[in-house]
Formats: sequence, C-alpha cells, structure tokens
Amino acid sequence: MNPATPVTRAEESAEVPGKLPEPLADYVSYLLRRVHAQFSATPDGTDTDSRDFLVLDALSGQDWASQLDLAERLGINRTIMVQVIDRLEARGEAQRTRNPDNRRQYVLSLTGRGRTALEARRRAVAERDAQLTAVLTREETARLDALLARLLPEPAQPLVQGTEYLMAQAHFRLRKHGDDKLTGTGLRVRHYGPLSALVASGPCAQQQLAEFLAITGPAASQLVDELVKQGLVRRGRDPRDRRRYALEVTDSGREKLAVVTAAVQELAADVAAMLGPGGADELRALLLKLLASAHAEANSGSEFSQNAKSTVPARS
Repeated sequence: MNPATPVTRAEESAEVPGKLPEPLADYVSYLLRRVHAQFSATPDGTDTDSRDFLVLDALSGQDWASQLDLAERLGINRTIMVQVIDRLEARGEAQRTRNPDNRRQYVLSLTGRGRTALEARRRAVAERDAQLTAVLTREETARLDALLARLLPEPAQPLVQGTEYLMAQAHFRLRKHGDDKLTGTGLRVRHYGPLSALVASGPCAQQQLAEFLAITGPAASQLVDELVKQGLVRRGRDPRDRRRYALEVTDSGREKLAVVTAAVQELAADVAAMLGPGGADELRALLLKLLASAHAEANSGSEFSQNAKSTVPARS
C-alpha cells in the first residue's frame, strides 16, 4: 500500500456549500467527500482532533502493546500515528512504557488526565453528532453509522465511534483505496470530475468548471494546474471571448480519462461489495439527505452543468 496522498488545504476546503454536481452524486465515495467537507467546515472539525479522539478512545478499552498494531487497527498512517502519540504524551493524556516482553516496543496506555479529557470529548462528540445529523431520525442515524462502519477495515470497525469519525475514516479509506488504483499514472480519483466535465461540454472557462464541480476558485486552479502540468488539459483562447482563456482536454487527457473512469467505477463496485446488497443505494440516500439543500440547488444549475449532466458517464 502506498502512503496516504498528501492533501492540500485548498483541496480540503474546496467544496462550495449548497451545490452538488448531479453526475457525480451517483458515487458514494464522492458524496462521502462532500459530507466530510460539510462536517469539517463547522467549528472544531479537524483531522487532528479526529485522530486524537480515536486513539484516546481505543486506549480507554485496553493498553496496547504495539503502537504499530494500534495504527493498523485504526487505519492511521504510521508516521501520523507517531505524531498523534507524541501530541497526546506531551499533553499528559497518554504514556509510553517499555514492554517487559519486548524491550524494543512501548506499551501505550491512557493516563488519568487522558481519561478526563476523553470523557469531555465524548460529550462534545455526542453533541456535535446530534447537530450534524439533525435532519435524520434516530433510526436513520443508527443505520448510517452501521453502513459507514462497513467501509472501514474489519479490525477498525469496533474501535471507531461517532458518526463524524466514522464519516472521516470512511472518507480517508476510500480516497486512498481509489488513488491506489491509479498508482503510477500520475492521476488521482479527484481528476475524474474535471476531465469528464471538460470532455462532455468542450472548452470552457475555469470559472465555469469551478461552478459545475461546485468547488472554490483556488481548488479549481489547483486541479487545472495539475492536469496542465501533465499535458492532459491545455489553456487556449475562449472563442466566445478572446480576452479570457478556455480549458480544453488534450488527446492524452482523453486517453487518461478512460483510465481514471475505470478506477472510479472499480471503486464504486468495491464500495457496493463492502456495503452488501442494497447498501450502496441506502447509504447514498442517507448522504443525500444530509446534503439535501445542496442537492436541491444542483437541479437549478448553469447551462454548462445541464450539458455535462447529460453526457458524463454514469456509475457502473
């Protein structure tokens, strides 16, 4: 497995609230990204806090004889796990002690201060989850949690608690799982949206592309720069307005679109298999309900959006 792909701040804060490109909304992994972004946009919604909470919560049930084992169980990158433990130890919430059975290993345990901090965080997590899932019934929230847990590695499922944290870990796992399918191509799953939209609707201004993908200008610029650097997209003069540039997919970009489309569809098939019969449709409906205002607004999109909607390949 490759290390997790670095994600820039522009990408993490890319989504524009209240809009949802309908062709991409068929994909559970895309909807997860949107809901994760929505959750993260609210106060205290940080990845650092998420990982700290997950580790503290895991330590509350037992001491762990191996930091590596805990990292693998939680699906956290080894390097990031070291940073988390360093941070918790500096705050006096966790401690490392030599493993008497293996002097090369440290036993991880929760301190009294850590237990107090964890209880406060659990209350905050419960309040935050209630706020973030207010549009769902109690039964729907329970079902959402159950479906999200299926997207995690089996050893991690009993260790991750709370809707927001289940959402975050499922999003991180699917993003990496999809990107791993594109190893060696220079592509990422996130490149599917802009390439497919530009092929579907032809040359367009970068602002139009950002509007269709419902992402910010800086995020669109970052994506376009990545694609231009690889020779998959070129900037030419807009024939309708010579004062501005139009984005156009190159022949190489069309070939690469087939590659990234296959990866996206494979990811969708993997998600369906993880969720079981009917699970993907059920999770999609729940995620769309969380994004209800955004999804409703997507139906009144621009002409560019309507053109792309009719021609972008649907999920398998």
